[in-house]
Amino acid sequence: MEFSKDTFLHHLAQTSPYPFLIPIERAEGVYLYGPDGKSYMDMISGIGVSAIGHRHPHVIKAIKDQLDKHLHVMVYGEYIQSTPNALAKKLVSLLPPTLNCCYYVNSGTEANEAALKLAKRVTGRTEIISFRKSYHGSTHGSLSVSGNEVKKQAYRPLLPDVRFIDFNNPDQLVHITSQTACVIMETIQGDAGVRIPDRGYLKAVRSRCDETGALLILDEIQCGMGRTGKLFAFEHFGIVPDILTTAKAFGGGLPIGAFISSEETMKTLSHDPILGHITTFGGNPVCCASALATLEVIENENLLAHVEAKGKLIEQLIQHKKIKEIRRIGLLFAIDFESAQTVNNIVNYAKEKGVICYWFLSHPYSFRIAPPLTITQEEIKKACAVILEAIEHA
Repeated sequence: MEFSKDTFLHHLAQTSPYPFLIPIERAEGVYLYGPDGKSYMDMISGIGVSAIGHRHPHVIKAIKDQLDKHLHVMVYGEYIQSTPNALAKKLVSLLPPTLNCCYYVNSGTEANEAALKLAKRVTGRTEIISFRKSYHGSTHGSLSVSGNEVKKQAYRPLLPDVRFIDFNNPDQLVHITSQTACVIMETIQGDAGVRIPDRGYLKAVRSRCDETGALLILDEIQCGMGRTGKLFAFEHFGIVPDILTTAKAFGGGLPIGAFISSEETMKTLSHDPILGHITTFGGNPVCCASALATLEVIENENLLAHVEAKGKLIEQLIQHKKIKEIRRIGLLFAIDFESAQTVNNIVNYAKEKGVICYWFLSHPYSFRIAPPLTITQEEIKKACAVILEAIEHA
């Protein structure tokens, strides 16, 4: 087996000078295993992807069953295939009636890019309102509407007509006007360090969009699929978006995203021009099989019913005088400390002790915890003991 550090560092493009550099041979449930047999508890779910744990048996069976039928047969939108059909039927059955039409893509940033196109097409407008400290992806359009200026400077010029306002500040909603095509926002700001809006604020955003004719895009790529205790986080706030984007945990470990809206809205992508949005691999049947099985696991194992109790247990177990603040919704945590160096020390110490935590790109004073929803109480206690030890040694 090829676990050479030299190959990894020199023949695979690097994303930072500081990769985690853990060799992984296999994964199961909440655990990752190295070729030397060392185990690591994945308390970040591969940055939100493995929400039902690694290699859930129901997901593996669904993938294998689809492999025996066919893989890719045609670009998205041409052939009728049973598995993508079944996934769409299941997904819309779990959503409000106005979110009844799905378009499958390959990733979260693609879902957001397509949602922006759709909003421009429907409204005939060009202005986009986004939020400071937001994160929507790394491709040009998604980067344009992300709020981290440090990450953007090297890649300008980006999309024009993008305006930024402060998250959870109702006074700034006046910047949404009749010139605005859409407002794109994370229901819960993830990369900013788990920023949770007031219930009244999201209702005010929804109301302002209705007043001005702007479409509301909710990005639930990190906070969706049960992470907050609801299948989608917007369900906590009594509103419904015009367009919903999802990815990460949606695929159960395989790459798939989706943007979802009404059938009437989605039809605008099919004419003037036709093929208004196209993708070769969107709706890949193996990825759709995995996504459908993931939804079935969440439902059949009643995972949502236990998210809040597990989150509370972690919050109770991780109490330390060095912690400045804990922000949590469901099983999504940001834990603040005095400095980025302290966070770095905690993350690296925990890694050496076999527990994977991680930092946030845009908020280095916090580390994240977002374990699989399937984690047990005993696994929580084991992981939290190591994290507390890491905090103490930081």
